[in-house]
Amino acid sequence: MTDNLSRELLAMMHDQLVAAYPNEGGGFLLGREEHGRATILEITPVHNIFPEAEQYHRYAMTPQDWMRLEDEADARGLTLLGFYHSHPDSPAVPSEYDRVHALPNFIYIIVSVLKTDPVETRVWRLLEDRSRFDEYALEVTQG
Repeated sequence: MTDNLSRELLAMMHDQLVAAYPNEGGGFLLGREEHGRATILEITPVHNIFPEAEQYHRYAMTPQDWMRLEDEADARGLTLLGFYHSHPDSPAVPSEYDRVHALPNFIYIIVSVLKTDPVETRVWRLLEDRSRFDEYALEVTQG
């Protein structure tokens, strides 16, 4: 399967995650999904609530952030498709922590950030049995 987002949204995501370096940053992916293909129409940055000393390798948001964004998306005819976050100085591959805290059917975009460069962007979805993630293709569009 292929998911897609615009070059502009990808640049905004990369800028945010580079600015968070050396800590992890992240946020929500909003859009529409049809026939297993997601179109990401908006990204919404969310503050990392982990204690500052842990933010270099952990990212989390509050349940209130989740509920608020899900309600806002519904009101605008959009769907909460998933989440994105960075892995500073690490590969864009889900960690065991990511697997344990992820939910099936959501998109997880992970960006590897090395100093000032977003060097790798990969898309993952957790299997229903929660055993592992499968990687998906990401199509970056002009519009």
